[in-house]
Amino acid sequence: MKYVQVKFTISPDSQTARDLIMAFAGDCGFESFTDDSEPLLGYCQVENYHEDELKNILTMIPLENTSINFETNEVEDKNWNEEWEKNGFKPIIIADKCIISCFNNEEETFENQYRKNLPIHIYIDAKQAFGTGTHETTQMIVGKLFDLDLSDKRVLDCGCGTGILSIVSAKLGAKEVISYDIDEWSVKNAMHNAAINAVSIDVLEGDKKVLSHVCGVFDIVLANINRNILLDDLECFTEILAVNGRIILSGFYEEDASLLMEKAATLNLSEIERQVNHNWCCLILQKNQ
Repeated sequence: MKYVQVKFTISPDSQTARDLIMAFAGDCGFESFTDDSEPLLGYCQVENYHEDELKNILTMIPLENTSINFETNEVEDKNWNEEWEKNGFKPIIIADKCIISCFNNEEETFENQYRKNLPIHIYIDAKQAFGTGTHETTQMIVGKLFDLDLSDKRVLDCGCGTGILSIVSAKLGAKEVISYDIDEWSVKNAMHNAAINAVSIDVLEGDKKVLSHVCGVFDIVLANINRNILLDDLECFTEILAVNGRIILSGFYEEDASLLMEKAATLNLSEIERQVNHNWCCLILQKNQ
């Protein structure tokens, strides 16, 4: 799958400016960003990228005395986490319950210090897929999974990326985990990571349409995707959700939560919990009878 990489140059640079660019660009098809780089990097599928639309939306960012320029490069079969791997990924601890580390990582001293005291250890060999556990949205959802009793539950992971959320669900005792992603590389990587972690998950390639081939309903639906896709797909998620089942959403900013809640209200979904981390938001919704 071909992607466009856009390098945003911001003057003066600030986290506020970066957050706004990510929010606005996310509204016009961008799927992911590398926020710890200089310059800010954004990624969008080629077929969803429209330069004129991006130029127009950037002019709407409410920042005075700030200039935003960008340059575009087309990339294919890119190792999205090349720098992450090359620089020696430091294991991540989530909620003092889970440690996530790079497969074949050399940070054995760090891992050995913590792994014995934590219930779950996840290895991720991130190739072309997104989802290493470093992002706030992933960490929030992982934390919420530990608050749930997943035993004897069916879990659906929408836009699974590396499969990290599916793997955590399986390790927490889910009866069945089904995942899907539109990106062929993500599907392969999720299956690879499941094997590394000795868990069984079913990974399908495609968008929400693949759910028409899945039988039964789910107790938990996970979706760490951008706001526009969530708005488009939320009705489909609700249709395959059991009564009193829960949808855990992230991948959007706190200011976008109201739009998602307006959509949720039309689908008989109620908000159970909300968490915010660096302006990224995680919503837990429940399907009412």
